Amino acid sequence: MTDPIRELLKDLTKPDNEVSQALEKRLADILRPSGALKRLDEIAIFMGGWQGSLTPRVERPKVLIFAADHGVATAGVSAYPSSVTESMMSAFEAGLSTINAFARIAGAEVTAVDVGIGRPTADIRLEPAMSEQRFLEALESGRQAVKDSDSDLLVLGEMGIGNTTSSAAISCALFGGDASDWVGRGTGIDEDGLRRKREAVEHAVKRIDGASPPEILRELGGAEIVAIAGAIIEARRRKIVVLLDGFVVAAGAAPLHACDPNALEHCIAAHQSAERGHRRLLDFFGLKPLLDLDFRLGEASGAAAVIPLISMACAAATEVPTFTEYFGPTA
Repeated sequence: MTDPIRELLKDLTKPDNEVSQALEKRLADILRPSGALKRLDEIAIFMGGWQGSLTPRVERPKVLIFAADHGVATAGVSAYPSSVTESMMSAFEAGLSTINAFARIAGAEVTAVDVGIGRPTADIRLEPAMSEQRFLEALESGRQAVKDSDSDLLVLGEMGIGNTTSSAAISCALFGGDASDWVGRGTGIDEDGLRRKREAVEHAVKRIDGASPPEILRELGGAEIVAIAGAIIEARRRKIVVLLDGFVVAAGAAPLHACDPNALEHCIAAHQSAERGHRRLLDFFGLKPLLDLDFRLGEASGAAAVIPLISMACAAATEVPTFTEYFGPTA
């Protein structure tokens, strides 16, 4: 397979370090005890650097949800049938899902992108999830969604019954360990389902032993996971900060990190989900989640919950005067 991911990761954009340093200097003199907001101050500096602005803002947050069906779902690895993916897509479009409710509070627009509903990937236990052509199409779908978004903060989510199985397989293939290190209960499978899920991951990872990170993504990923990778790449090219949601979104980011450890510098780990593999991936990325609420929903819910925090971080850094501004220069 050609390697579009490594090609797209060439000449990565960087934050404006002069802006970051100027914001850091301002925050050292701001009208509150030094370091009192710690991580929120760090977020404001991060946002300013990537936006290239001394007054970072969140004015156009956008939630992108990619949805697709998975062939491995036929192995009994999920508590729900594949038809739920299409039903949830309809709920997203009607504004009736949890993410729609969260987004309304956060002032974010939600767009759900169908990249494979009714066109399940192949069963990853037995054969590659998708052809090279479909892989490239999914990657481009993710990139195009970002191009169309006009966003200053990108929130990524997904929907796809069976996709935590693919995510566990991708993670295991990239970073090693046993299937049991990466496999969790997803939306709530029982013990028999958990056993089937572990076995599916074991078969899939064994089948592709020695594959490169982009090949691992094509062989084991769902179309929505590939689209997430494409969206992260395009956001980096446009210097848009990305809020990573849970395990599945992190699995879409994982091959990028494996190709280039700097590929996720524009990303914030919004939260730590209940999936055991999620924390392991974040540790590999070197990212510390902002929230840990035991979510296991997906659909960008955990990441959307962080949008107000990002807005507050920016406001607290730019709308509060410094000691010098408030009291005047000292003699």
